Amino acid sequence: MAVRAVRGAVQLERDEAGHMDEQVSALLTAVLERNGLTADDLISIWFTATPDLHSDFPAAAARGLGITDVPLICAQELDIAGAMPRVVRILAHVESDRPRADIAHVYLGAAAALRKDIAQ
Repeated sequence: MAVRAVRGAVQLERDEAGHMDEQVSALLTAVLERNGLTADDLISIWFTATPDLHSDFPAAAARGLGITDVPLICAQELDIAGAMPRVVRILAHVESDRPRADIAHVYLGAAAALRKDIAQ
């Protein structure tokens, strides 16, 4: 079993805790489903949020999905002029037999523009 990293992002329509929970939950669910993973395959998840998001910790969505025994951490993205607003990104470390080239990185909605080269 290899350790793999899976990237993903979602742009929120507004900075509200319920909306963040909904969108981050959708992102995490898509990452797991598209890569044939379960919560037991997760090693850790890094969450970042753009500086304009203040309503909640993105990691709270993972806890809401029942991901309770996986180390999670939240950080703030750099405040770069012209960057896409209201974005939550993830970097999940997982155990998987999939080759690195077969890992599905998930960029939902408008966030797909962030990484056209790897977005699924």
